[in-house]
Amino acid sequence: MWRLSIWAQPGAKTNEVTGLYQGCLRLRIKAPAVDNKANKAIVKYLARKLGVKGNQVKLESGQMSRKKIFLIESEKEPLWEYLIPGGIVIAI
Repeated sequence: MWRLSIWAQPGAKTNEVTGLYQGCLRLRIKAPAVDNKANKAIVKYLARKLGVKGNQVKLESGQMSRKKIFLIESEKEPLWEYLIPGGIVIAI
């Protein structure tokens, strides 16, 4: 199991990782921050980029916050290099 700290910026023009912010991976996401749409979009984005199934990515904390912690349930290490060029990631 892996933990990933995300700083979410909902309502963006594109879905993209833009670097680090306050010890978290900064992620811009198109979905708005209403009705849990942004959280669902982040789960889908992370699953696709990390090469895991959507049900393997779960929001652990930060449901209503920009700072979120996601659990990635995978026996082998996720494909970090597809999430961030160079594979630099903050995992706790």
